[in-house]
Amino acid sequence: MPELPEVETVRARLEPLLAGRRLERVAILDPRLTRPEPPDAVSARLEGRRVDGVRRRGKYLVIDLEGDGHLLVHLRMTGSFRHTAGSAPGADGHARAVVELDDGGRLVYRDVRRFGTWSLLERGELDAYLGVRLGPEPLGPGFTAAALRSALAGRRAPVKAALLDQRTVAGIGNIYADEALWLARLHPLAAAGELGPGDVARLARAIRRVLRTGIDRHGATLRDYRAPDGASGSMQEEFRVYGRGGAPCPRCGTPIAKARVAGRGTWLCPTCQVAPGA
Repeated sequence: MPELPEVETVRARLEPLLAGRRLERVAILDPRLTRPEPPDAVSARLEGRRVDGVRRRGKYLVIDLEGDGHLLVHLRMTGSFRHTAGSAPGADGHARAVVELDDGGRLVYRDVRRFGTWSLLERGELDAYLGVRLGPEPLGPGFTAAALRSALAGRRAPVKAALLDQRTVAGIGNIYADEALWLARLHPLAAAGELGPGDVARLARAIRRVLRTGIDRHGATLRDYRAPDGASGSMQEEFRVYGRGGAPCPRCGTPIAKARVAGRGTWLCPTCQVAPGA
């Protein structure tokens, strides 16, 4: 699933393509994309509107429209955008929506697994919707060691499960949680509420570092993720533990182990990340 760096990369590529452009025609080809709203109703509300800008909140793309409207896009597992200029591309069996722009550009939303969502919201609706679902932005000023410690306080869940909870911190998923925990030398099963101040400070720094690296590398392309121009990311070349079971730890040489935490495949170094109670 695209995480914060991948979604930020998509946002950065979409912004110059969409900002100031008018949505001439919007064809929503899959009713799952906008449910429970009918696709035709959403298309009618989008057509003719100008795009004021493209933002990101956690793993969501927020396309700001004139008149205080917002198209909220969640890519889920396999959602992506493809932009072409001029003539229309050939048939695409995974296309779920097609947007024609006033400059002749064409934006196709693709989604192999069909889990992605589009929601058209007004300003008050957007703030209420995101406010109950997302914690602070990890690269924003509100994300500090003190704020993270407060969010983890009293929680018995494993720290990795707490990080995957978007209400703790927005935008982190399986990949960057594993990478941040390795960098901070914390075991994924450590109880979130029992981490000391030094542990939490290291974790906060590690989260920011791995996310910034992910953005610098334009995200990680493991299978489906692509930027709107079709380019791949290269963060997978920087992974220290994720997906590297059996490979030597870059820090100590111990073979990387795989476990299951919070229902997700989890990679760690058994030496650098000491298990609780060991």
